Amino acid sequence: MLKTVVLVGMMGSGKTSVGKELAKSLNLDFIDVDHEIEKKCKKTIPEIFKKKGEKYFRNIEEKMCNKIINNDVKIISLGGGAFANDKIRKKIKKHALSVWINVGIESLCLRLEKSKNKRPLLDYTNLKKSIKDILDKRKKIYEKADFVVNVKSDNKKKVAEKIIKIL
Repeated sequence: MLKTVVLVGMMGSGKTSVGKELAKSLNLDFIDVDHEIEKKCKKTIPEIFKKKGEKYFRNIEEKMCNKIINNDVKIISLGGGAFANDKIRKKIKKHALSVWINVGIESLCLRLEKSKNKRPLLDYTNLKKSIKDILDKRKKIYEKADFVVNVKSDNKKKVAEKIIKIL
């Protein structure tokens, strides 16, 4: 494997935990774009959304991805909506391989319900519908990834091994 691997998928799909495991297994650096944005802005993603709005966040996200996605081989975890940005997707096509971590709605609901990290785009009063609505909008975009890994378990090592086999 001589290219960067970019993990895409819904919030709660395990991109960060699988990405860390994958980077460790392949002895590569790991970068979580959302984490980098939080460091740069000195605010959490929900705080950025609340104070500056989604448009501001997406602009920062695009700039961060432009900086991070280059010819250096590494593992990158994108935020759930980043792959919907045409410029980010084109940059990934040019410099990396994309892998969609596809997790079912039931698993996403369980994970996001338990998560301490509250996601600004979700309506927690009707979580399943909220997740389904977002996934319905993004699924066609996620399908543009170079590879798809259908996830049935929460075992990040197994998911990382699946990705390594695909690559």
